Amino acid sequence: MLEQTLLADDHEALARRLEALVEAYTSGDMSRAAILMLAAEEWRQAGQPARALDCFQRAVDDGGEVSVDPRAGIADTLFELEQPEEAREVIAAIHAVGGVSAATALTVAETLVAYGDLGEAHRWATEGAHRAVEGGGEHIALLRTRYRIRVDLGLPEDELDALLDASY
Repeated sequence: MLEQTLLADDHEALARRLEALVEAYTSGDMSRAAILMLAAEEWRQAGQPARALDCFQRAVDDGGEVSVDPRAGIADTLFELEQPEEAREVIAAIHAVGGVSAATALTVAETLVAYGDLGEAHRWATEGAHRAVEGGGEHIALLRTRYRIRVDLGLPEDELDALLDASY
C-alpha cells in the first residue's frame, strides 16, 4: 500500500488510507500511534497541516510505541502554521518530561534550526548526542547536525566534534 501510493505521489490518498487502517487496526508490527505519525507526515506532504496536527495529537492520545515523540511533530506543525509560541510551549513540555529519545532530540533540533533558533537547536542536539548509542545512526546524525549548528553559531570545537571525526 505504502509503495504504490508513494509511487503515485498522492500523499492525501495515503494519509486517508493510513487513517482508515488505524480505525480497523487492533495489533501488528506497528503501534496505532506509529501509523498515525505516518498519516500525519503524509498530511503535511499533502499541504494540510491542520489534518497533520490532528493525527499527531491522536498519536499522543493513543500512547503507543513510537520512535519520535509525536509532540515533536506537533511543534513542527505549529511552527508551520505560524504559531511559534505554542510550538515552543510544546517543545518545553517535551523537555520537562525528561528522558527524551535521541530520535526526538534530533527531530526537535532540526525543527529549531528550520525556524531559526540555533541556540536551542544546539542544546537539543548536544543533549541528544549524549543520550544516543555511540556510533549508531542517530548518534552520527545528531553529531552532524550539532556540528553544522556549532559552525553557524561560531562556537569552538569540543569533545563531541572529535567523536564526529572518529565516526568516519
